[in-house]
Amino acid sequence: MSRPLSAVADAGEAVPSTDSVPALRRTVLILDLVSASSTPLNAADITRALKLPKSTAHGLLNVMQELNLLARNPDGTFRLGPHPMRWANSFLSEMDVLSVFREYFAKDTALASYTLTLTILDGPEVVYIGCRNSDQPLGHTFRIGMRLPSPFTATGKMLLSELPDAELDLLFADRFPEPMTQHGVASLAALREELSATKNRGYSIDDGQIREGMVCVGAAVRDHSGKAIAGLAASLLHSEATDQAIATLGENIRDTAQNLSRQLGHHGV
Repeated sequence: MSRPLSAVADAGEAVPSTDSVPALRRTVLILDLVSASSTPLNAADITRALKLPKSTAHGLLNVMQELNLLARNPDGTFRLGPHPMRWANSFLSEMDVLSVFREYFAKDTALASYTLTLTILDGPEVVYIGCRNSDQPLGHTFRIGMRLPSPFTATGKMLLSELPDAELDLLFADRFPEPMTQHGVASLAALREELSATKNRGYSIDDGQIREGMVCVGAAVRDHSGKAIAGLAASLLHSEATDQAIATLGENIRDTAQNLSRQLGHHGV
């Protein structure tokens, strides 16, 4: 249901005068206003609704058209441009993988004894978007929305192993995160060695890098193009994580990730 024009206008008044990035906030307000309005808006409508200086509004609208954030109709009113659809498609693909994760493990019980997590890569961190906790206590609780440094997590290592070297360098150009435990990888050079081993195995291992006494094994979930869009991991206690147990779980989690990927349209190996 469309929000009334006045409600979006009120949001414009909430922008503090000391805001260090007013152009960005105003851009988002304009996008919200155009998308929420039940009737097409022209430049004067937008300027008046958000109480913007005319020169500021026209400057923003021109740039937003150049970037395809907005498109101008023949009568001078605005509609959303094609560029936001790229973001929407990315968001929807993440939601697709989450739906597949939930549906798959609602039926498949082969990994029922393990805590299972699904993450996406967001800069140098992973964000947990899916979780199925087992009855086995791990001493660590995974939560939806949790963020952890990607170099220490099984899913993060798997997703990082997919990145080109230059992109990996850029990701940690400012600083490398402090290890969470004494087992955490301590430098980008050391991480590269782990990522090389991950590629060779086809699955990743976090051996006590998130929490002492917990081992996680991860694999990549791919979309129809073969791009790794999420990481799937299973967690177990270190006391149970023999070399053979890790190898068997690694193969299982890799096969499971491939099954999820096939449901997302990926037919490669």
